Formats: sequence, C-alpha cells, structure tokens
Amino acid sequence: MRQTGHHFLQIPGPSSVPERVLRAISAQTIDHRGPDFAKVGMRALDGLKTIFKTDQNVIIYPSSGTGAWEAALVNTLSPGDRVLMFETGHFATLWKQIAEKLKLRPEFIEGDWRGGADPDLIEAYLAEDKAHEIKAVCVVHNETSTGSVSPIAAIRKAIDNAGHPALFLVDTISGLASLEYNHDEWGVDVTVSGSQKGLMLPPGLSFNAVSQKAMAASKTASLQRSYWDWADMVGPNKTGYFPYTPSTNLLYGLNEAIDMLHEEGLDNVFSRHQRHGRAARAAVRAWGLEVLCSKQGQESGVLTAVLMPEGHSADQFRAKTLQNYNMSLGNGLSKVADRVFRIGHLGDFNDLMLMATLSGVEMGLAKADVPHTAGGISAAMESLQRGGQPSIAAE
Repeated sequence: MRQTGHHFLQIPGPSSVPERVLRAISAQTIDHRGPDFAKVGMRALDGLKTIFKTDQNVIIYPSSGTGAWEAALVNTLSPGDRVLMFETGHFATLWKQIAEKLKLRPEFIEGDWRGGADPDLIEAYLAEDKAHEIKAVCVVHNETSTGSVSPIAAIRKAIDNAGHPALFLVDTISGLASLEYNHDEWGVDVTVSGSQKGLMLPPGLSFNAVSQKAMAASKTASLQRSYWDWADMVGPNKTGYFPYTPSTNLLYGLNEAIDMLHEEGLDNVFSRHQRHGRAARAAVRAWGLEVLCSKQGQESGVLTAVLMPEGHSADQFRAKTLQNYNMSLGNGLSKVADRVFRIGHLGDFNDLMLMATLSGVEMGLAKADVPHTAGGISAAMESLQRGGQPSIAAE
C-alpha cells in the first residue's frame, strides 16, 4: 500500500539532499577536458578549502569515504610501518582493518565505544616510543557508530607534548560541515572526508586535505598506489582539472552545497547541529533511555545513538518504525548490533524536522512495546527553546 508524505531518512548519513543541490546535479554533463569545466573544478577545489579551513591542497576522489581512508594511508606510509589508532567504534575498527590489509602494523588503544579518543592515553603511548617507530596517529573525529566526538586539537597537543614526529591523520567523514573542524589550526596532516553527510550530497565524492608535511612524506612513502596518488592529482588540480574522469555532476552539487553552507554561515551550521544534538539527547533521557556516548562534552551534534532496554531488539523497533511511520533510523554496528539505534540530525535540517523525527521515534517505541516514559517531545522542545531561536539569514 502506498504511504503518503515523504520518507524520513534519519540515518546518520547519507543525509537528505536539498532541492537546490539536486537541481545543480541535474545540469547537463559537460566535457571534463574542456575550458568550461576548469571553472567548475577550481570552484570546487577552492571552496573545499574554506570548509576544511585550510590553505593546503584538498584532493577530490570519485569514491566513497573508504577510498579516502586508503588514500591517506598509501600516500604517507610504507609497508611495515607502525600506526597508532584508537578504538572509538565501528569505523575506527574498519580503518584499522584497511591498514592491516595494506601490510601496515596498526596498534589499537582499546576503547569502550562510549566516548572519543583519549589524548592522555595517546600521549603516554607515544612517549614510550623512544625510537619514533610509530609513523602516524589515526583518529576518527566523529564516530558515526556511537555518536561520540574526539577532541582533535587536544590530541594534536598530546602528540606535540610527547615530542613525537608522527603524522596526524583524522577521519571527519561524518563531522565535516556539521561540527567545527580546523585542518590547519589543529595541525592535522591528512583529513579524510566524504560528500554524503554534512555536505548534503549523494555518496560518491571523498576528500583528502593534505598538509605540507604529509605531502613531503608522500615523496618517500613506498606503499603501492596509482588511483589514489596525490602526485597525479596536484598538477592538473592547479588549473581545475583531474587526471582521470571526475564525478562531474556531483561537483556541480558540491559547489551549490558549499554556497549554501556559507549563506547560512559555518558558525551557524555548527551551532544548529549542537542545538539539535542537545534536544535529541534531552528527549532520549526523558524517555528513560540511555545515550550511548557517556562522556559529557563528547556527544555528537550529528547523530544520537540510543541504547535499547535489556531484552529489546533495536532492529525490531526500527522495522516497526519504518513500517508504520515511513522513517529510517540507523542500525547498531558490529559490537552494538541490535542493541543500539541511531537518530541522524545532520545536513539540511531544522527544528521542525527534528521534532517530527523525535515524534516518530516516540510513536515507534510505543508501537514496538519498548518500555519508555512519555514526554520526550516536550523535553526536546524545552531544550530548543533554552538553546535560542535558529538564525534566519537576512533577505
């Protein structure tokens, strides 16, 4: 039977694509070697620098974020290199698995999946590496599986405090353009991201923002690379072109999305996501449920991961919610499979959309017979009101 109204895609990415971006993507494809394309390419490459907050090179790949993970590793490291990683959740674990497949030697600092990476533990680990055999520190900024944020600036300070020369590689696939991020100021060497989260695009583009230190490392790194090679990119990129066929129409959409972000103002974008995260957590706690991220101050504004009561299936609840209210919620991954559901509140999103989403969750809890206390919606509304009114751009 047909369901009226539109589908609510409330997973933590891909996020819903705004009409303006869809219209931009729908433009006719042009010759990616022709003179008109150079303007498109340069606009995208220069525009991304304003989002990463960098004056350095930003590389654009026609790939998922997984490709950008691999690119960050193969351009900077050599077989057998030791790499320090922190277990913040499912995606940190996947990045470690890629490192293992590339014949690197990743070393995992164990975490409980309930908070971000701990700068003190990283500093202590690096301080023990007197010979500086660890060549890179890899951290996930916004862990999409848990709703936890790692303190990137503090981790940079921890690396410096240890007097360690390791490269600093950060995954902000789900954080970029939603949470504050400063590639240059925070001293990150490679930042990895993708198109389908805060940038409000369909999947298909991924990025490496690259420091001069990382670019220098790429000249001696000996992991095999071809498709991902930065050296092949930087030359053509200087004039707006790419060494192989780019995702032309997604670049149209990227340029439109960057315009939209600046029209709202990046600080307003970050503030909006934080407001929505606080309101979502207020609703969860009013329902008598538990937010997976237990470290105050590290909760994400991009998504809220919710622990189910003992003996209740998160996947059955999600299925009931989809069936009855046409809303998709994120599932629990690996260690928290069927124990957690995730509410996405990112991208082109406003207060009314959040309230509709949380209403769907509360109705879904009731439909699935999940024990909870009514009142989450009121708690979220109160949180939004305490957090101030959303900014509205002047005409």
